[in-house]
Amino acid sequence: MRLHKLTLTAFGPFGATQEVDFDALSSAGIFLLHGPTGAGKTSVLDAVCYALYGAVPGARQSPGTSLRSDHAPVDRPTEVCLELTVGGRRLEVTRRPAQPRPKKRGGGHTTEKAQSLLREYAPEHGWKALSRSHQEIGEEIGGLVGMSRDQFCQVVLLPQGDFARFLRADAEARGKLLGRLFDTRRFAAVEERLAEQRRAAEARVRSGDEQILALAHRIAQAAGPAADEALPAEAKPGEPGLAEAVLSWAAVARGGARERLDIARCGLAAAEERSSAARRALEAERELDRLQRRYAETRRRAAGLEERRAERDRCHEQLARARKADLVAPALDLRDRAERAHRAAAEARVRSRAGLPHELADAGLDQLADRERGFRAQLGALDAARRAERRSREIDDERGGLDRQSRSDDELIQEAAQWLAGWDATHRSLAERVETARDAATRAEQLAGRLEPARRRLEAARRCDALATQEETAAAALTAARESAADAHETWLALREQRLLSVAAELAGQLVDGAACAVCGSAEHPAPARAGAGHVDRATEEAALAAHQRAEQARARAEGERGVLRERLAAARAEAADPQEGAEPAGRAAVSVAGLRAVVDRLTREHADAHRLAAGTHAAREALAAAEREHLGRIEDQRRAERRTAARTSQREALDREQASLEAELVTARGACASVAEHAGLLERRAGLLADAAEVLRAEHEAAGRLKEADGRLADAAFRAGFDTPQAAAAKLLGDAAQRELQHRVDAWQTEAATVADRLAEEDAVAAAARPPALPDEAQRAYDLSVRVLRDSASAHSAAQERGAELDRLSRRAEDEVRALGPLREEYEGVARLAGLTAGTSADNERRMRLEAYVLAARLEQVAAAATARLQRMSSGRYTLVHSDERSGGRRAGLGLHVVDAWTGRERDTATLSGGETFFASLALALGLADVVTDEAGGVRLDTLFIDEGFGSLDDQTLDEVLDVLDSLRERDRSVGIVSHVADLRRRIPAQLEVVKERHGSAVVHRAAGPLSG
Repeated sequence: MRLHKLTLTAFGPFGATQEVDFDALSSAGIFLLHGPTGAGKTSVLDAVCYALYGAVPGARQSPGTSLRSDHAPVDRPTEVCLELTVGGRRLEVTRRPAQPRPKKRGGGHTTEKAQSLLREYAPEHGWKALSRSHQEIGEEIGGLVGMSRDQFCQVVLLPQGDFARFLRADAEARGKLLGRLFDTRRFAAVEERLAEQRRAAEARVRSGDEQILALAHRIAQAAGPAADEALPAEAKPGEPGLAEAVLSWAAVARGGARERLDIARCGLAAAEERSSAARRALEAERELDRLQRRYAETRRRAAGLEERRAERDRCHEQLARARKADLVAPALDLRDRAERAHRAAAEARVRSRAGLPHELADAGLDQLADRERGFRAQLGALDAARRAERRSREIDDERGGLDRQSRSDDELIQEAAQWLAGWDATHRSLAERVETARDAATRAEQLAGRLEPARRRLEAARRCDALATQEETAAAALTAARESAADAHETWLALREQRLLSVAAELAGQLVDGAACAVCGSAEHPAPARAGAGHVDRATEEAALAAHQRAEQARARAEGERGVLRERLAAARAEAADPQEGAEPAGRAAVSVAGLRAVVDRLTREHADAHRLAAGTHAAREALAAAEREHLGRIEDQRRAERRTAARTSQREALDREQASLEAELVTARGACASVAEHAGLLERRAGLLADAAEVLRAEHEAAGRLKEADGRLADAAFRAGFDTPQAAAAKLLGDAAQRELQHRVDAWQTEAATVADRLAEEDAVAAAARPPALPDEAQRAYDLSVRVLRDSASAHSAAQERGAELDRLSRRAEDEVRALGPLREEYEGVARLAGLTAGTSADNERRMRLEAYVLAARLEQVAAAATARLQRMSSGRYTLVHSDERSGGRRAGLGLHVVDAWTGRERDTATLSGGETFFASLALALGLADVVTDEAGGVRLDTLFIDEGFGSLDDQTLDEVLDVLDSLRERDRSVGIVSHVADLRRRIPAQLEVVKERHGSAVVHRAAGPLSG
């Protein structure tokens, strides 16, 4: 990879555009990059890294750091452009970071996104754009260079301070640097993967052991007393021999459980025999007690029967006489019903005679029937007259209806005529109302279109007044902030100039007797500079710089706030201006708030009035339509009423003729009554009275016959039942309930007597009564005791059976778990041995080196070999770098680095080197590391290298040797850029790039010094 040209614009300390021609500098092989402290030497290297990777080196890429130059004007964008050749291709990379820029319209700033551009040069086509994507450009450059940003910064931009620390660092710090450069993360991932597998396998084994221990605890719980004979092993999960110990202890627990099961079985058989004997004795005592109590009770019941014998005889006799009287009861009931019927018929005959004429008071059935038939014949003759009378009434009703319809139609015709007389005026009024509402709706729409813009203009005018006040305040604040920033900037520059003038005194204050000077390298300090009056130290300068930066930030904030207010004020003025008159001049208000308020108020009132009138549009249209419908309806109603009036005249004349003919017929049919219906009703009532009287008389004759027949039947029934008179039979009658009560008492006595006789004849009861009294309570207590003993024995036997079955089941599970755990334990042992070996914790790893450290040790050995080739030349063959994998104390081995001194023949640690020795040792190490990393990255050729500082610690002879080594790099067509303050290098190196620090930003100057001097 060779750098050709670098262009910087507004980057870091460079406010203007600067160009660095690496082709011109590299033609000499070695070139010097120098300049005062803070001028921007390192920023040139940062720009190279930023162009390639889109970021500066990690140590300077802190959060909040901006790449934009503070000296650049606001309209000049920050940009870095690098032209290089890599992988046989000539490329140009241009990058712009995210940065603020002024808005194109109005004041204030906006943030512009980061931009990138990659171009390639071809002789036949010239420059051709390849990509503008950050990601694509990063992938393309990374693939061609073959190194990450960290590797590039370590290999191409050789930081001597880092390698000096590398020489003095311990193994862990060296491992971090080498791991980052050689990307040994895959080996660390292998270690971590094996460790994870070991932890996973260990967890599975431990889980299996915990499962076996859990089964052991469950076996102990199931074994009960048998567990006390042999306690399980106290092994922990993961320890060897746990499974065998658990299986052995389970076998012992099963044997003890079987012995206790045999003992429980014998005890249960004995308890069952004792319980059976106690049950038989209890049953015998209970039976004896029952028979004795039964016999005693039977004797008491026999005595009670003898006491109730007389009562039983009386009930039996009373029941027999009542049953004889029951034979006469039907005849008695029949005679009572006949007597009641005869008496009711006589009373009905008397009532029916009261309504008859006097001459018919004693009439018989025949006379009453003849008179009724005469009245019925007269009723039949009045049927036609009744129909004529009903028709006459219907005609009267029809004539009344016609009269009512005539009056209604007359009123309707008169009302319609009156309404139609005023129709023209009503129609004009409603039409005018509709038209007025339409005009008001149109007016309301026009006013609404004017009102909303007027309100927005009024609100914008109010904002104008408020924003104008805020803009004046912001302008005053911006003026004050600018003055404060200018004062702070002048103060900082003045203090910086004073400090630069007295920097010698500041450096002299750091001198230590016997230590080399950082400027001249001498260990003697005969006349150090002294601080004079007005001396400015570093803290004072930094405080002034911080005050300047704070003032600049305050100025930027004030400028941004004022810009925002000006934009808002301009927008408000544009919105408040009358669109018909155009925008007002920016120096004065567009319109007054009071004038706009008056316009808005007037438009609001007019809109409200028009809207109120327009709201009646629908109602007016509905009223007009309803009036037109009513006009047509009234005309039609008037015509129909006139037609109905003409039709009713002829209908009334026909009804009059029909009623006159009916009236002549009705005069004869009514007779002395007011109407035919009244006459027919009189005849109907008379015929009904005669029919009722005849029917009552027939019923009385029939009831008398039935009463006589019932008296005969009653006398015959009493004689057959053995009674002298019917009255005597009636006296002995009893109800069904009384007879059932007597029969129940008699039956109960006889049943009790039979039962007592049977029980007195039982031989076993008689024999039991002759024996001593039974003792069932004592037998019950003995039986209860035997049952409790049997239950306890059964429970013990059942528990022993369940314990044995559970122990067998758990033992089988434990054996299955042990068999399943075998392969897991074998897998764990293999993975654990391999993980311990790669992690350096295994006894087989004698030097306790991790896998990643082992790989890095091989790389370090290559670096030490490559560095030794240059270190021997720099030190005139005295020093050699060697890699050591010996352990130091309790630490792990693998990344030791020693130096062999050929003058003494002894090997010592690199931390014992002096300052100058450390420099050229670290330089040799950096160059060797560059070679190894380049080979590791795929052999990408590095034609341009940079070495940063450290040359001030070398004497003249050593400096010459170092420069000879660097000059030897030209043999491989390389160019080396040295970044240094050492003044002697300006005489020794012709090609130079000087960074000049100025008040308005740094600048780069290409210089050609005199010939190389010794």
